[in-house]
Amino acid sequence: MSQEFVKPLKDAMQRTIDTLSKELLTVRTGRANASILDMIKVEYYGFPTPLNEVASISIPEPRLIVIKPYERETLKLIESAIIAAQIGMMPNNDGSVIRLNVPALTEERRKEFVKLVGKYAEGAKVAIRNIRRNAMESLKKDKAIPEDQRKRFEKEVQNVTDEFTAKIDQMAKNKEKEIMTI
Repeated sequence: MSQEFVKPLKDAMQRTIDTLSKELLTVRTGRANASILDMIKVEYYGFPTPLNEVASISIPEPRLIVIKPYERETLKLIESAIIAAQIGMMPNNDGSVIRLNVPALTEERRKEFVKLVGKYAEGAKVAIRNIRRNAMESLKKDKAIPEDQRKRFEKEVQNVTDEFTAKIDQMAKNKEKEIMTI
């Protein structure tokens, strides 16, 4: 019974961790990272299309992102989408590719990004606590579970919650370290 109760709990908490990972990838660190562009959508034949589906993205240097559209006609659309996304970089269009120079982060900007990482981490912790609360409530509602077994399950739920909370803390700490490294 324990495994059948804990597995969905762990799966739900892992989805929260996966979401946090994606959010942390969008935070700039002063180095080129293609995931900065993941949220950008290009109006392609009237449909918002992810940038990586209309162009190849490469990182030839630590502070340079090169975007080469599959169709040359989409250059202006890609450039407009990047400007509209306000990612803090101006695209340089040379007629065949778009170059994005990743600016070095100032100390003040680094601190802002560290705060953003903290905000993302706290949001993930809230989600984990909500999953924990729901699990505890369902345990209390299930009258078929004996009291001693329910206590063991509650302890197991708390252990899983602590494990995932520690993962979130470690992910945030690693990202903060990456941001603050010059």
